[in-house]
Amino acid sequence: MPADQSSPAPRALGADDPRLARPWPALWSIVLGFFMILVDTTIVTVAIPRMQADLGTDLASLLWVTSAYLLAYAVPLLITGRLGDRLGMKTMYMAGLAVFTAASLWCGLSGSVEMLIVARVVQGLGAGMMTPQTMSMITRMFAPKDRGQALALWGATAGVATLVGPIAGGLLVDGPGWEWIFFVNLPVGVIGLLLAARNVPRFSRRVHSFDWFGVVLSAAGLFLLVFGIQEGNSYDWGQITDSLQIGPLETHLPISVPGLIIAGILVMAAFLVWQALNRREPLVPLSLFRDRNFCIANIAIAMMGATVLTLSFPITLYFQRVLGMSPTEAALMTAPMAVVSLVLAPVVGKNMTRYNPRWMAVGGFASLAAGLVWLSALMSPEASIVLLLVPFVLVGLGNALIWGPLSLTATRNLPPSQAGAGSGVYNETRQVGSVLGAAGIATVMNDRITARISEAVGGSGRAMPSGGEGSSSADLPPLLYEPFAAAMADAMLLPVALSLVGVVAAFFIGRPVDTGAWAKDA
Repeated sequence: MPADQSSPAPRALGADDPRLARPWPALWSIVLGFFMILVDTTIVTVAIPRMQADLGTDLASLLWVTSAYLLAYAVPLLITGRLGDRLGMKTMYMAGLAVFTAASLWCGLSGSVEMLIVARVVQGLGAGMMTPQTMSMITRMFAPKDRGQALALWGATAGVATLVGPIAGGLLVDGPGWEWIFFVNLPVGVIGLLLAARNVPRFSRRVHSFDWFGVVLSAAGLFLLVFGIQEGNSYDWGQITDSLQIGPLETHLPISVPGLIIAGILVMAAFLVWQALNRREPLVPLSLFRDRNFCIANIAIAMMGATVLTLSFPITLYFQRVLGMSPTEAALMTAPMAVVSLVLAPVVGKNMTRYNPRWMAVGGFASLAAGLVWLSALMSPEASIVLLLVPFVLVGLGNALIWGPLSLTATRNLPPSQAGAGSGVYNETRQVGSVLGAAGIATVMNDRITARISEAVGGSGRAMPSGGEGSSSADLPPLLYEPFAAAMADAMLLPVALSLVGVVAAFFIGRPVDTGAWAKDA
């Protein structure tokens, strides 16, 4: 029997690439690249204290190393999904992987925080080229009956990557140095390119028009919001300043932080209006949101993206600055999350097409919130290491129950003709959640540090060395251990709140169109 007749999915697509009959090797090939770019979302967190010392910069500037990457990752997602449909998903994926790998070398060779931020922007652009292609290829490679397991693997990869990143980062920072959190991408990227060239099929292409005006509006709106939220405390919020600083990059412009945030909201509103008015081919086809499950899944995944980013910063700083842990020790504290997620991900994948994923996602977000509340309550200078490990089990359980079910919920009812747009919007929503979450946690940490230090020592608290040049807990006077720990515990309430929003959103997930595929609905 010819290869193209061994599976109904390729015939339905009208494609003749024989590799379409062997989708699993292709899936594992693209999962490798997807795993790498997601690891780089969180791997930097654990290296912040060491990078701060080596690069001679402050915490506020280093937070832009993450925010710049997330912004550059998020902005092109809506257009790269369409480019994949037009130029070829395999071509776009491999081009993005090549850009990401080359930019990783640039990041590792950077000798200043300014250069590192620029390199991270290029790295984020490469990641933005790759991500939409992964979900689109899954949708077009797998028949509906097999798509659940494929998306479960994709979702599990996303969940595990966000947990493995800090552990890998800790080992590399304590070993050869923080530069190797980027250099390690080089062999992985090369292997990923070879595997993709060999195993990933080429798909039929579709002609698209491109909404460049929409790209400009979305990019401008996101930047204004992120800068306003992340840097608000630095500019005393309501005051007008004549100097605008983006991380370490400074320019002279009269600006008001609340004005930036309001402008960002207005620009994003204009973007949505333009999407509704655009009669050709908008970046975000609002018709996608007529599907209830797609709409709910997007809300929930935004909360998940924000939660994952917001929990990592206060945890890392607490472990290293208050408890005096090395980067590896701090990262290993999160090991229960990774272990639980790895063990449970296959179980969730096998069962999420049998049961309504509503209850998996609701339980996942509830477990996540419970673990983070528990962790916040334990965070003090005298906390037991053993007790601190236990809440991470609940966080890992939450991760295992969220990623796969949400990705299946978002894509199950989408026809192949909307695969590129749907995956682009879904991934864009996750990234927007991540970048706004990263900006939000920067503001919350700064605010709570100032407040807690002021309570402990009096005055404004702005002399506190949380963002100074030091790199270890020794640089934090013992007198400040208690208020600093309390500030990080306070900051943990932001991801708790985001998780609770996720609980509410997931509760409204409904049955899919093909309800017969769901043998049981608790």
